[in-house]
Amino acid sequence: MNWQNETVLVTGAAGFIGSHLTEALVAHGAKTRALVRYTSSGHRGWLENSPLKNEIAFFQGDLRDRDSLRKAMAGVDTVFHLGALIAIPYSYEAPQSYLETNITGTLHVLEAGRDLGIRRIVHTSTSEVYGTARYVPIDEAHPLQGQSPYSATKIAADKLAESYFLSFGTPVVTVRPFNTYGPRQSTRAVIPTIITQALTIGEVKLGSLTPTRDLNFVADTVEGFMAAAAADQAIGQTVNLAQGKEISVGNLARLICEIIGHDARLVSDSERLRPAGSEVERLC
Repeated sequence: MNWQNETVLVTGAAGFIGSHLTEALVAHGAKTRALVRYTSSGHRGWLENSPLKNEIAFFQGDLRDRDSLRKAMAGVDTVFHLGALIAIPYSYEAPQSYLETNITGTLHVLEAGRDLGIRRIVHTSTSEVYGTARYVPIDEAHPLQGQSPYSATKIAADKLAESYFLSFGTPVVTVRPFNTYGPRQSTRAVIPTIITQALTIGEVKLGSLTPTRDLNFVADTVEGFMAAAAADQAIGQTVNLAQGKEISVGNLARLICEIIGHDARLVSDSERLRPAGSEVERLC
């Protein structure tokens, strides 16, 4: 795909995956816009100190506000919709905020895309929508299971995207990244948590050690997003972004400790455990 002919918008551009995707689009020559959530300081998240920030058109707004979103989307060819509330533990405490951002925000993207004639909307889902694997490898036909308020809102957003394709022909493709890791990831995530604790206190406190995850490096996840935007046969489809290998949280911690040369003790901390029935035991 010739990205030099494309004007693109990334929602959630200030975040972990969004910032890497935004920079990759600039590097490929796309006319790139970034929607970042408004703050009084005007801070632009991970893009604040990006060497490419002067080549990015920034729009401050909020997915829950149709007007600021529509302004950012006007004149755009492709929208990469990554903006969302993603922290699973907080979704137990503030589920309505997840509903408003993840569901209503996605509705606003789809409505604006339909009205403005956007060429392609790449909607971001998550492997969490599958819940604990009923079979492996998990394919795109796997049943959806809302095992947390966060995953339930993402399932609803995915179904909205599906309905807009089936009802109105809106050119949307849904990508489901499995667990992504790499630079800029929140220290709440499992790999940064393991690294920082092993290096500083010699003990690694985690939740359950037995769940398995399928891990992708962020540059590979970004490549998957861009491929989904370029492939016409992806329109109306859902595409998993994963490598098809799983590792338990405990074995992941042991591997990281071996790599960094720290023999840290692993502890399953009850305060870090998800509620009963909410833990996703296997993703592959």
